[in-house]
Amino acid sequence: MREYLRRISDKAGVFRFLVNVYPPYFFSGIKVVKVAEDFRFLKVKLKLRWYNRNYVGTQFGGNLFSMTDPFYMIMLIKNLGKDYIVWDKSSCIKFIRPGTTDVFAEFFLNEEMLNRVKKEVEENGKSEPVFKVEIKEKKGALVALVEKKVHIKKK
Repeated sequence: MREYLRRISDKAGVFRFLVNVYPPYFFSGIKVVKVAEDFRFLKVKLKLRWYNRNYVGTQFGGNLFSMTDPFYMIMLIKNLGKDYIVWDKSSCIKFIRPGTTDVFAEFFLNEEMLNRVKKEVEENGKSEPVFKVEIKEKKGALVALVEKKVHIKKK
């Protein structure tokens, strides 16, 4: 079943649908709103709802963190192909200001990043790039900054 889901999720629209019905995201208000066909851009939204507010009425920090969790790993898997092993290694979140509205996070990969990773793997046997993700409100105010370290090596 897992292999079947992995195969059909190679299409951006199917991947977006599957992530959006995945219970941990669905029930926390996290939604993937855009996925590029080449999996080099992804945008995630976290709606502020009564069930995901914290004690003081703002975005729950755990949900802010969750909305950034697997996406760079998945984007790298889709772009590097089956010859590479990709794992999330560590993450760190810095809260800047309270999230009082819906928030968004965008994830980007480009050819230069992918080539750098491949080169590091060839030269060192592994690559551990760090990606920065900004979580922002609709009007652009920075709510949190997340750093994601990903471990990549050849199979």
